[in-house]
Amino acid sequence: MFRPGRPGLPMDSRAAGSWLRGEAPADAGFAWLHFNLANTATERWLRNHLGEEADDFFDALHEGSRSTRIEFAHNALIAVVNDVLYDFDFEPSQISTLWMYVDQRTVITARLQPLRSIDRLRAAVRGGETFVSTVALLVHLLRDQADVLVQIVRSGTQRVDEVEDTLLADRPGRGRALLGSLRRVLVRLRRLLAPEPGALFRLLNQPPDWIPEEDVQELRHSTEEFSAVLADTAALQERIKLLQEEIAAKVNEETNRSVFVLTMVTVMALPINLIAGLLGMNVGGIPLAEHPEGFWIVVGVIASATLLAAVWVFRQRRDED
Repeated sequence: MFRPGRPGLPMDSRAAGSWLRGEAPADAGFAWLHFNLANTATERWLRNHLGEEADDFFDALHEGSRSTRIEFAHNALIAVVNDVLYDFDFEPSQISTLWMYVDQRTVITARLQPLRSIDRLRAAVRGGETFVSTVALLVHLLRDQADVLVQIVRSGTQRVDEVEDTLLADRPGRGRALLGSLRRVLVRLRRLLAPEPGALFRLLNQPPDWIPEEDVQELRHSTEEFSAVLADTAALQERIKLLQEEIAAKVNEETNRSVFVLTMVTVMALPINLIAGLLGMNVGGIPLAEHPEGFWIVVGVIASATLLAAVWVFRQRRDED
C-alpha cells in the first residue's frame, strides 16, 4: 500500500481482499497487488474480489494474442506487457507475459514466471522509493522493462562484436549459430515488446479523467524511450543480417575453392584413367606393345595431356575471376 510521499507498506491476503472490496478509507492512497498465476487458486480469488468490471482483464489472461498493449476499459487500464525471465540467457522461450489491471486506487499484476522488470520494481519498492499514483507505478514498470531491453541490446551487441572480430580474423568458428540465435531472440523481442500503436495512441490522446496530466506526460515519455530502444534493436538486427550475409559469402567462397580443387584433380587424372583403360583391355593391336620405348612414349603422352588439361582448367578459373 502506498501513500503519497511515503514508502510502500506490505499487505497480507486479508488486507488485500478488504481493499478490493472497497473497505479501505478514501485517503489510504493506492495498493499494488502482485499475483502468481502458477497457483490455480489465484484467478478464482481475483474473480471473487474484482467482480464483473474486470472481465476485460480476465479475457486478456486467456486470449491468444500477447502483444504488448495498454487499453482503457470500464474506467481502468488493461495492460499486457511482455518481458524476459529473471535468468534470461538469449533463448526465445525465456520471454513471458505480465498482465496488469490499473485503476485509480489499485494496481494488479499477474505473471506465470518470475520476470526481470517486476523484480526490479519490487527491489525499488523495498528500497523505499515512493509513488504518487497508480499510473506512476505503471510508468516505472515500463521504464524498468525498457532498461532490461537496453541491457539485452548491450549484451547482444557485445556478442556480435566478438563474432565480427573473429570474422575479420578469418576465424568464423561458431559465429553462424550464435548470430542465428541472437537474431531469433531479437525478432521475437521486437514482435512481443513493441507496443500496439493504435491502442496507445488513443489512450494518450483521450486519457481517463482520473489520470493526472503529469502522469500522461510521463507515460508518453516512457513510450518514446521504449521506441528508441526498439530502434536500437532493429539496428542490431540489421547488423546481424549483414554479418550473416558476410559469413555466407565466405562459406560460398570456401566451397567454390574446394570444388575447384576437386575439379582440377579430376580433370588432371582424366588422361591417365582414359589411357590406362584403353591399354588395359588385353585385345590385339595395342599400339607400342612390342616397341622397346613404348612405356616412356605412353608416359610422355599422359604427361602432355595432363599438362594441357591443367592449363585449360587454370585458364577457365582465371576467366571466371
